[in-house]
Amino acid sequence: MRYLPHTEDDISRMFQAIGLKGFDELFAAVPASCRHDAPLDLPAPKSEWELIDYMNEIQAQMAVGPSYHVLIGAGRYHHHIPCSIPALMSRSEFLTAYTPYQSEMAQGTLQGLFEYQTLTARLLGVEVANASMYDGASGLAEALLMSLRIKKKETKVAISSAIHPHYREVVRTYFAPTDFEVIELPVLADGRTDLSAAGDIEGLAAVAVQSPNFFGVVEDLSAVSATAHDKKALSLVVFTEAMAYGLLKRPGSCDADIVCGDGQSFGMSREFGGPGLGMFGCKQAYVRNLPGRLVGKTQDVDGKTGYVLTLATREQHIRREKATSNICSNQGIMTLIAAMYMASMGGTGLRTLARQNYDKAEYLKAGLLAAGGRLTYSGPTYNEFVMEFDCDFAAIQKRLLEKKIVAGLNLGQFYENSSNKWLFCATETASRKVLDSVIEEVKA
Repeated sequence: MRYLPHTEDDISRMFQAIGLKGFDELFAAVPASCRHDAPLDLPAPKSEWELIDYMNEIQAQMAVGPSYHVLIGAGRYHHHIPCSIPALMSRSEFLTAYTPYQSEMAQGTLQGLFEYQTLTARLLGVEVANASMYDGASGLAEALLMSLRIKKKETKVAISSAIHPHYREVVRTYFAPTDFEVIELPVLADGRTDLSAAGDIEGLAAVAVQSPNFFGVVEDLSAVSATAHDKKALSLVVFTEAMAYGLLKRPGSCDADIVCGDGQSFGMSREFGGPGLGMFGCKQAYVRNLPGRLVGKTQDVDGKTGYVLTLATREQHIRREKATSNICSNQGIMTLIAAMYMASMGGTGLRTLARQNYDKAEYLKAGLLAAGGRLTYSGPTYNEFVMEFDCDFAAIQKRLLEKKIVAGLNLGQFYENSSNKWLFCATETASRKVLDSVIEEVKA
């Protein structure tokens, strides 16, 4: 696509059309302290090859470059991406397709989204899935607001303190201007959520947990659903590692009412924390309160298969106060990537890959235990776990960094009295050589 900058004449005519003399008037509402008036300090123009060398130099200054082995998950996971994914997504009919505002003209896009919904519903065990949310964090906030719409008389939601700290922060941001109350549930010694605290909460609309949670511990989702339903509340399950449900029991089969999370693991690289993909599904009974887009399959007057946006109760379609969400765009490209990934892997491939993630994490866990580490939580884990050490692991971490291995995330920045607790993660990308290097450093 060619870049066509505005000429001076173009800019002049634009200002005339809006009744302004120039840029000073255009940006007058922006405080002077927030404006940069001096010329930009840009380097001289470079040739294509010089520019590539320059960008490589900048990349080499990163603390952790592509050549490093990262054994930290915490919401972003390093997985192999099949070569078919970037090859397909680089095709213009996929890469340039985005939001289907004129759905009758975007049948290919809508079919791709419909296939994504089908695959997501099967993965999560839900009756209906949308296409899609911005990310897992906003998906959780929207799920909690959805539960309050369904339980109209209730004003409180309970969320586990084992949910990703950033997700909980997003929830607090969403709820700050409302009169609803967010209550955090504590964590038991096994790393699972203490559900007993939910029994004393009046006016409860939903109970939300993450599984596997931020500590990598797999929650008892059937118990979560039973606890929530005993209180006449909804059961919400959120996840950061979608790959886990290639192996673990699906949340929908555990009677979860709403399931949401991030699909970054499905064909998306970690980049600098994004973009991700908000996966979202629920029971059929709650479909009219579902946020975001929903694509349906139908037939036209000639009996041909067609795809349409349906139940689109968003602010662009109806009055703002009636909208189910302020999410007005789906993650179109990321959604198609996830659909391609799930279709490429298939059920058997996802199970095999999920098992590799589990096995490699268990190998690292056993090695660290043998080297003198202690498990912080006794509950079952997927591909992440928390360890404590009598030695100074911060010093070990620095030595590992010299070997281009980034291992262990200190939880002290997220939780009180946790400065000696370290979160580890291993996916299929971690070789035995790398895992053994970590174990040997702890032994030393």
